[in-house]
Amino acid sequence: MSYLCPLCQQPLVLNARSWHCERQHQFDCAKEGYVNLLPVQHKGSKQPGDSVEMMQARREFLDAGHYQPLQQRVAQQLVVVLPAQPLNLLDIGCGEGYYTAAIHQQLSQRAPVHTYGLDVAKVAIRYAARRYPGIDFCVASSHRLPFADASLDAVVRIYAPCKASELARVVKSGGYLLTVAPGPRHLWQFKELIYTQARPHDESAEQLAGFSCVEQNSLSYTMTLNGTEATALLQMTPFAWRARPDVWQQLAAESAFSCETDFLLTLWRRD
Repeated sequence: MSYLCPLCQQPLVLNARSWHCERQHQFDCAKEGYVNLLPVQHKGSKQPGDSVEMMQARREFLDAGHYQPLQQRVAQQLVVVLPAQPLNLLDIGCGEGYYTAAIHQQLSQRAPVHTYGLDVAKVAIRYAARRYPGIDFCVASSHRLPFADASLDAVVRIYAPCKASELARVVKSGGYLLTVAPGPRHLWQFKELIYTQARPHDESAEQLAGFSCVEQNSLSYTMTLNGTEATALLQMTPFAWRARPDVWQQLAAESAFSCETDFLLTLWRRD
């Protein structure tokens, strides 16, 4: 399976270290191995996606293992539902590849799996490609997926935005989509610090045209974080933009900050 050209939607062919289509659009592989398939006109900003600071904060927090229960649950759920045969799988909004690598590692123990990681943030993809060379990473828009129609057996979407029509286009009939969203009490203690009146996350059911919901389950547990970990977690959330300086200072001084996680995992099947 190859990528599609983001400019003309024709198949890309890899020649040495460059991807090119029949219309002579060319995309060179970076030294780390990833390819940038996000043309300037599709960016929307000079540096879309997470900043270097946000990526580093997320990397340090994830490497400490605080979200490992979610990582393992996602990987195991895919192992259970996907057949033990050669597969094409995409992780949308993969960041620095924390979940992508675990999924690839577990699925590839049974049969060959071609795993793709996609993110709009070049800094995150650069790090992911350097750390996990067995996975194909690309910088691309989740709203214009560079993959052919019905080419993927499964897609993972952890928090990342993506058009339902694009998901339906690239997933094979009978293929699967696994989404992860925040549950009602996810990071509730952060909300209590930041907002005058903390409110639960919206529980209204998502609707995805072309997919049927197979099952939905939650994963909740309490983390105990030191000051560095608490501020790193806040940095990787949308709450960071609303947190006052005193909130950052309070969290940085913590030695055992207790914080809830609440993840909602939904498995979808392509009609």
